[in-house]
Amino acid sequence: MNHNIMLVYGRFAMDCKDIKNAKVIPFQMPQVPGYGSNSSVNLVLQDMQDRPMSEFNADVTKFLTKLNQRPEIMMAMSTYSERFPKYQVDVDATQCDRAGITPASVLRTLGSYCGGSYVGNFNQFGKVYRIMANAAPEYRLDPSSLNNIFVRVRGGKMAPISEFVTLKEVVGSASVDHFNLFQSITCGVMTASGFSEGDAHEAIAEVFKETMPNGYGYEYGGMSREVEEASGSNATALIYCICAILIYLILASLYNSWFTPWAVLLSVPFGLMGSFGITWLASLFHLPGMENNIYLQTGVIMLIGLLAKTAILITEFASERRAQGMSIIDAAFAACEERLRPILMTVVTMIAGMIPLIIAGGAGANGNRVLALGVTAGMAVGTLALLFVVPAFFSCSRSCTKSIKDKNLLLKLEKKP
Repeated sequence: MNHNIMLVYGRFAMDCKDIKNAKVIPFQMPQVPGYGSNSSVNLVLQDMQDRPMSEFNADVTKFLTKLNQRPEIMMAMSTYSERFPKYQVDVDATQCDRAGITPASVLRTLGSYCGGSYVGNFNQFGKVYRIMANAAPEYRLDPSSLNNIFVRVRGGKMAPISEFVTLKEVVGSASVDHFNLFQSITCGVMTASGFSEGDAHEAIAEVFKETMPNGYGYEYGGMSREVEEASGSNATALIYCICAILIYLILASLYNSWFTPWAVLLSVPFGLMGSFGITWLASLFHLPGMENNIYLQTGVIMLIGLLAKTAILITEFASERRAQGMSIIDAAFAACEERLRPILMTVVTMIAGMIPLIIAGGAGANGNRVLALGVTAGMAVGTLALLFVVPAFFSCSRSCTKSIKDKNLLLKLEKKP
């Protein structure tokens, strides 16, 4: 069954609104496993002046409230809370000294019973297993369980750890995280439909500059960090330029011409316009996942290969017909006419294979849909363009080559006595 992710969000929120003392927030898993815990922008706010966490949290709340008002942002939130119930452990150092033990040994024993302690390894069935020791859950449920936890004191005797430890119920943060050695609060920012992650990064930078006082900073984590580093670098454009130059030189050596390769290189962008154009139109209708993400870029790489292959075949057949004595225009049209059937078979096969990915639902449907839709539109638009553009470019390139050869021949004749 095909479901819209936003409708699933709404239904889930409605079903969970009656749960008291709980805040339920649905989120998608990351597009690439291992880069963050969800598909949102992983934003880490840093306090570089070591302020109290209550003041830091108040400033972060103001920042998130302002950020939620931006149209590029669907939701910005943080799981940090200072209302987390916990126990404060106070160790009586004087009592420990009387018993001949240190507070560190008391805390180490308490941590081993309640949190677990690594003991060693053992081998079985050719595998190594870790040995972790801790108290059974039923023996560490409440403060009275401290009477059943013992620590060794002076003389080898055992004393209950409740003689040295006092528990106090407090409310505060579950933990204080650090990023780049600064105390930090991690936020999740979900991009609204019709906007890319780059738009979200620009909105975050603008709101941060407007709302956050001096002494705060922010960084990105997971896939968002990779996107931010790539956006500020020209390495991608440089790699594309180098690849285009290498392909041009290979085609020039193949056709023994400096102009004929342009018939192949200039035909590929028409297919890319179809791929990115249909994605942009789909984003206007707020279809989920319709953005320039890693799935669309993977489909574009495959699309470039297929379109270039078609353009090379047309150019190759046209060059053969030209070598057999046909005129430039007749050779170009004869190549398109001869290669029309295999080209249409390739396009129809590719589009038919992508249709199930477009209409399918379930896990990963957004990534599959944008990949398939981009390839389908690019193949359809690009193939139609190739049948008209490649012969035109081939004719222009061959005409330029012929005019240059005629000019060189005329110069040679003029130089002869």
